[in-house]
Amino acid sequence: MLSAASTTESFKRPMSDFEKCIKFRHLISIDPSDELIDREMTNAKYDLERAEESLNKGDLKWAAIQAYYSMYHSARILVLSKGYREKNHQCLLVALRELYVKKGELSKYVVENFQICLDIKAEADEGKLPGEGSVRMGIETAMNYLILAVQIAEY
Repeated sequence: MLSAASTTESFKRPMSDFEKCIKFRHLISIDPSDELIDREMTNAKYDLERAEESLNKGDLKWAAIQAYYSMYHSARILVLSKGYREKNHQCLLVALRELYVKKGELSKYVVENFQICLDIKAEADEGKLPGEGSVRMGIETAMNYLILAVQIAEY
């Protein structure tokens, strides 16, 4: 026979990815400072400029990696503006979905493009040369993230 405690245990809702990120401290609640947002904005702009330069020089691998990191810094601004700081790339994606997509503030496609660019960067890190079209999409996505970050941070 089941006890009341074991019955309650069996009906608990599974922990969401967002809750897991918080539980394992890959996502922490903070009071974001202007200094932190400024640093992320500077890094996002710098990496976007370097990505475009690398593409113009024909260095597709570095252009893909730099475009991703520009996007990464811009995405951090979005998450920081909601009072969180992530400690890994996957929890940054989880936070974007939870804090923006679920609330209708961002399209799921914007976050899916982030995942695609993360995958392209990972492949480039492993030595797989991305195609020019993929790199251009990454740079365009990074530019869109930077625009969102500027709007949200009211820069």
